[in-house]
Amino acid sequence: MEEMEVIIDTEEIAEFFYHELIKRGFTPSDKEVLELADIMFDYLIAKSIIDEEWEEG
Repeated sequence: MEEMEVIIDTEEIAEFFYHELIKRGFTPSDKEVLELADIMFDYLIAKSIIDEEWEEG
């Protein structure tokens, strides 16, 4: 299988969760959706779906 580069932005994940929760009748706070985004990011790392890399500079 070919390896491809994927950039995961936790703020983008947070925005996605926010809109999806609103559609489902929830009213999440900004802090709650950021926590969910961080949890999702950690999950993707734990499942070896992504690798965390740090930008230099």
